[in-house]
Amino acid sequence: MKDKTTTTEQAMALIRDGDVVTTTGFVQSCIPEMLHAALEKRFVNEGAPRDLTLIMCAGAGDSKGLGTGRLHHDGLLRRVIAGNFGRMPKVAQAAQENKICGYNLPQGVISQLYRACAAGQPGLFSKVGLHTYVDPRHGGGKVNSVTEEDIVKHVEVDGEDWLFYKATKIDVAFIRGTSADRSGNISMEREALTLDCLAQAMAAHNNGGIVIAQVERIVEDGSIKPKDVKIPGLLVDCVCLADDPDMHRMNYGVQHNPALSGEIRVPVEGIAKMPLDQRKIIARRAAFELPPNGAVNLGVGAPDGVAAVANEEKATPYITLTTEAGAVGGVLAGGSSFGSSANADAIIDQNQMFDFYDGGGLDLTCLGMAECDAEGSVNASRFGGRLNG
Repeated sequence: MKDKTTTTEQAMALIRDGDVVTTTGFVQSCIPEMLHAALEKRFVNEGAPRDLTLIMCAGAGDSKGLGTGRLHHDGLLRRVIAGNFGRMPKVAQAAQENKICGYNLPQGVISQLYRACAAGQPGLFSKVGLHTYVDPRHGGGKVNSVTEEDIVKHVEVDGEDWLFYKATKIDVAFIRGTSADRSGNISMEREALTLDCLAQAMAAHNNGGIVIAQVERIVEDGSIKPKDVKIPGLLVDCVCLADDPDMHRMNYGVQHNPALSGEIRVPVEGIAKMPLDQRKIIARRAAFELPPNGAVNLGVGAPDGVAAVANEEKATPYITLTTEAGAVGGVLAGGSSFGSSANADAIIDQNQMFDFYDGGGLDLTCLGMAECDAEGSVNASRFGGRLNG
């Protein structure tokens, strides 16, 4: 039997110049902080690895330098494919200054592309992104002038317009879990979300790459029940123990909340109410549209207040609120905990949630925006000199 536990230094030494690296993490939650810090440390000390491609779905950082924000050093990254640049402002600045290549693709498309990579497929057909700046007729998701390669194509199938997103093979996957045995089997009992860890691990493994997992504890082989194993040890190469609790926080604002991980259920009456301000007025107006017995998605920012209003008005039992990160039901969390849910009915993988959304499963969604014109065209991507995503 192979013992896959190792140090972060030994794990980072396996990453080569030019590798394609993907990482889990959603906004401020479920981020393998120790692995990002170790990669940064190796580059600062050794000048290697260089010219990496970073692929990720949502932002994964605190917007002040943690998470993927650690990877801003000149020469570390050559290219970024991401659904959000706002959580790593120095990396976004490098893209705006033409120092690196960059693509801003839809979060759900990237999430589903992990599965395409795992299955050895060339890419993904989707209608998501048609007629936006992701459409190759309007820029193909490229964020600057030095980004030349086309990774999105416009195609026609049976008379219908589609976008074809090219799958980029993955060499290294950074994932995160709660418990791991020495064979690499990983469970997520204290995690708020499962995200795309399984698909990312499978994509890297099937490409002959490496999977590096950050976990909270090491357990004896055989002590994790088979149905509780979220990532089989078959897919995992390195298991790194997060011996510093600050490197394995549930999110940047919460060390651990068992209600968000589904370990306990809490009385919803005790969940904090929003103060009566402009954000609450907007959230209350949106809450008027909640359909009884409907499936609803809430976006980040102002929309997360809709969950607080629905709970305050005791409407939560009569609707099913969801987040694209995979939370189904309960009282959706806001702030640093956005993406997770207290008293959730279920937590599914992010790519599965986007399958549900893309297939038309939602009755309503409440989304945030930076700008909107009189015709209803929305900008949530570039504003105030920022590349957000």
